[in-house]
Amino acid sequence: MIRLARLLLPLFLGLASTASAQEDTRPEFTERLEIGISTDQISISSDFRGADLTIFGAIEGYDPSLLAQGKYDIVVALEGPKDDATVRVKERVFGIWVNRRSMTFELVPESYSLSSTRDLETIAPAAELNGIGVGIQHIKLVPTGYIGDGSNLTEFRDAFRRLKESGGFYQRDPGGVQFISASLFKATVRLPANVPNGTHVVRAHLFRDGVFVSEKALPLQVMKTGVEQMIWNAAFNNPIPYGLLSVLLAILTGWIASIVFRKE
Repeated sequence: MIRLARLLLPLFLGLASTASAQEDTRPEFTERLEIGISTDQISISSDFRGADLTIFGAIEGYDPSLLAQGKYDIVVALEGPKDDATVRVKERVFGIWVNRRSMTFELVPESYSLSSTRDLETIAPAAELNGIGVGIQHIKLVPTGYIGDGSNLTEFRDAFRRLKESGGFYQRDPGGVQFISASLFKATVRLPANVPNGTHVVRAHLFRDGVFVSEKALPLQVMKTGVEQMIWNAAFNNPIPYGLLSVLLAILTGWIASIVFRKE
């Protein structure tokens, strides 16, 4: 297994070098990350039920004694396209549930899949994770517009995370990153069945004894194919004709159904 991984790593790193990689290393550390994925584009068909994406990587410039003591941890996240997201709270008014309060968070990932060498909360303090926005509980959720005294900010943030996790858009896998040799690691992140279209980003973070050291990022294109892609293009590129056609089809379907099931 180790020999196979060593043979595959140069291939993955070569493929990764063709994409626009981003690297961030703190100047006080000598360690840095190299990662690679087998493809920079994934095509999604109508029968897609989710898949696992494997990332290979290596720590360069590491301290052998710290590595032997298990002081290094890796966290890998697959972030979906970012967009504003609104959370609404329903309240009962005269026996009817209606939306009464809402809050919009700016530019948050539509999907987020996280893997780590162990439970994230045991890798680094919460303040360190908050600073770099790593982990479902530490993603930066910045509200837009007027929010009053901010007393309900935590409520809306918790609701947003809960909805994303229950819908399968946000996932976590403690133990999903494994070292397969001294400094070579393999990570697996999950693409949900309802993965959004667009540019995703694979981010690998290196921690040394609880301190963030380095980050490496690679883009990943996710594109729908076939009929789904045609419908998606029509809905987003020509929304008015698409809406009119949808209404027309609904009316036509209802009319045909009324004829077929009409009682004599």
